[in-house]
Amino acid sequence: MRYFFHIGYNGSQYSGWQRFPDIVSLQQVLETTLARVLKTPIAIFGCGRTDAGVHASQFFFHVDLDVTWDYDLLFRLNKTLPDDIAIFDIIPMEADAHARFHATARAYDYFIHTYKDPFLSGVSSLYISRDLDLSSMQAALSLLPKYTDYRAFCKAPDKSRTTRCSITKAQLYASANGDRLRIHISANRFLSKMIRLVTGKLLLIGRRELSVDAFEQYLITPEPPERANLAYPHGLFLSKVTYPFLDLPCRPEFSSPAHANASWLPVQP
Repeated sequence: MRYFFHIGYNGSQYSGWQRFPDIVSLQQVLETTLARVLKTPIAIFGCGRTDAGVHASQFFFHVDLDVTWDYDLLFRLNKTLPDDIAIFDIIPMEADAHARFHATARAYDYFIHTYKDPFLSGVSSLYISRDLDLSSMQAALSLLPKYTDYRAFCKAPDKSRTTRCSITKAQLYASANGDRLRIHISANRFLSKMIRLVTGKLLLIGRRELSVDAFEQYLITPEPPERANLAYPHGLFLSKVTYPFLDLPCRPEFSSPAHANASWLPVQP
């Protein structure tokens, strides 16, 4: 029987999602825990591959299980897993449902704070800046859905099957006093480190070191810039994954207390 597991995690202590030898990955921890609880070898397949230090407030993986259980598996797994990984739901699925290949939409949120705050450390990226040009940052974001080739915002474009994506939403939000930012981008797929590369350029625009027209040139002539300006990983959350057969609401109360109660106001270009 195939099952989808709906989970969330704080990725600070992990070297990304994917299992590799001699590193601690989320896939490795989950497979090991499932195998221990179910007493059988387990292989899981995730909906994506988040990088080291990146979080997910919504993530799915699937697994085929031939075993049955007569106990509360959800409770037992959450009790056994470390505190920075939570399982929200275990959902029986059709045998051909695939957590990665059948996802039709994904959304990421990138959080920034512009002042030193020990309670945001690890779940938001600190960029000490005053008087960021938020309108120009949003003007640049508004350009993203108008294009389809994001080669300039891919860390390894020559290794990608395609650098084309369909971005459906790109919006900058700010706190009431403008000292905390949230960048939200939704698309059918994302490229390697795409959000962090876009965020790096947006920060240059906010500091008036890059123009909106220069940003658009990366979209018109999609060649990677000489300087990557890769934003920190720990401000990034995979926040929504949607399937034709499954569209669960996000669990913001489990994403981060630092963000769940924030009032985010959309910035106008």
